[in-house]
Amino acid sequence: MFSLTVRRHFMIAHSLPREAFGPAQGLHGATFVAEVTFRRRALNDDAIVLDIGAAGTIIEEVLAGLNYRNLDEHPDFEGKLTTTEALAQYIAQEVAARIKDSDDGRELAGLDVTLRENPDAWAAYSMDLTA
Repeated sequence: MFSLTVRRHFMIAHSLPREAFGPAQGLHGATFVAEVTFRRRALNDDAIVLDIGAAGTIIEEVLAGLNYRNLDEHPDFEGKLTTTEALAQYIAQEVAARIKDSDDGRELAGLDVTLRENPDAWAAYSMDLTA
């Protein structure tokens, strides 16, 4: 299995209004490093997984809808908790939706999104794109 990972960062504000989240129940900001890994079983005719520039553009498009936004007011998250894990899933689904109809997208086997909140804590979501 081959993989290509592209990183970008974004900043959000949100609250996690449940007792389990302690002080994060209140509105606070977070800066994430998003690492999106594209996986495929064989390289394409150009001997790559996916063009790095194209991958970066797709990730930037997805993150543009989140960057500098208060996710408590974002329509896609109405009534949902915006935990790091949930955000990783959302980003993976949005990236997959944008890439699925491209030539390289149809050949991808999987997609992983890792969101790093700080050097010591991160969460990830993996998608199988062959189903």
